Amino acid sequence: MKKRKKEECMLGEACKKTKLKKSSKKKIINKPDAQIRRRFHTQEEMALLTEKRSKLIVNEIKTGIRAIRQYPKSVTFFGSARLKAGSKYYELARSLARKICQEGYAVITGGGPGIMQAANQGTAEACGSAIGFNIELPFEQNINPYVTHGVNFHYFFTRKVSMTFSAEVYIYFPGGFGTMDEFFEILTLVQTKKIPRVPIVLVGKEYWNPLIKFFQSVLLEKFGTISPGDLKLFKVIDDEDEILKIVKRAKMRDEYAQKEIKD
Repeated sequence: MKKRKKEECMLGEACKKTKLKKSSKKKIINKPDAQIRRRFHTQEEMALLTEKRSKLIVNEIKTGIRAIRQYPKSVTFFGSARLKAGSKYYELARSLARKICQEGYAVITGGGPGIMQAANQGTAEACGSAIGFNIELPFEQNINPYVTHGVNFHYFFTRKVSMTFSAEVYIYFPGGFGTMDEFFEILTLVQTKKIPRVPIVLVGKEYWNPLIKFFQSVLLEKFGTISPGDLKLFKVIDDEDEILKIVKRAKMRDEYAQKEIKD
């Protein structure tokens, strides 16, 4: 019994010695959870915050769709913000965007650096204007210098809704998680028939083919979580002229047309 008390005493002393000490010179950031003082929002505060956020979301969607309505024919470009000027896919995006705008299509991008800047640069050089739907981020995303017509967004999903609302073609270059998110979003909407069958073009065989092999071997063959026809919802194409033909043949979308009401 005395031995146990002695051990408890020693443990207590050890705990006291390792207790966090406050310093007037350095602020402690990583405090133990028990030492953090909290105050929960009241019902009134939660209602005000929800209302404020809802208004911002509705505002962004209205602004984005109002902006996209100015361009009845458009093609949306997606891709990495990290690819530099002079790199293979940067220059390909720049050249392709130039050719597409010369055919009378607006080229819509996320307004940032990398592939987005490349496409904006191409249209600015060829057609005198560039459209960018920018997102506020703590890193990477500053609106590029070629954008002449743009909208700033706080939320990713409101920006995505606006960028994809009525494009005739979606073109995806190599990118990171954001590009993948945008690709799977459109792919799912087409697969589930929430939007019309729209051409989805993936540029960069070396980048996309490993992913498509995963679709084939794992999703389709091993687990059966997609259908064979789902692999035909997109095309991997690196040839600019072939992509341009797809753009010119693409059916015009009219998201503003009145729909027939069935009894």
